[in-house]
Amino acid sequence: MENITIGQIVAPHGVRGDLRIMPLTYNTAIFGKMDYLLLPDGRKLTVLRARPHKNLILVTTQEVRTVEGAEALRGQKVSIRRADMPELPAGEYYVGDLLGMDVVCEDGSPVGTFHDVLKTGSADVYVIKPPQGQEILLAAVPENIVHIDVAARKMVVRLPEWDKDGIR
Repeated sequence: MENITIGQIVAPHGVRGDLRIMPLTYNTAIFGKMDYLLLPDGRKLTVLRARPHKNLILVTTQEVRTVEGAEALRGQKVSIRRADMPELPAGEYYVGDLLGMDVVCEDGSPVGTFHDVLKTGSADVYVIKPPQGQEILLAAVPENIVHIDVAARKMVVRLPEWDKDGIR
């Protein structure tokens, strides 16, 4: 079963073993919905409480009850099982589900591989790596994204006119 990394423990918080976690996800609300966190060595921490604090998440667990115990976890990444990720509304996707996906034009011609998402103020920008040449940056708007099939690992896009000549 696949695990998804959602944060990294950066420091203890207080003297009772709370953990300061730097989120590695845009969906920080997920911390409040999870009842466990997995450590790289396979240990499972039972989450009793999770709350935002500045740009971090403070997490109280059943297993870590001292500042020394929390300090021993500094630098470790925390994850959850993919199957336990909350369902997203139609048309929204987890970046991890898109990474490595084949990207093609409407006519079936290959464009490249989905590589990353850049968060901007208005619309996400998908980074597509063609087999040769420079990365293609494509705004994730309905005019550009025709269809995404996560099960088939395929994204169909409509490239802007100015970009079509650059990739063929």
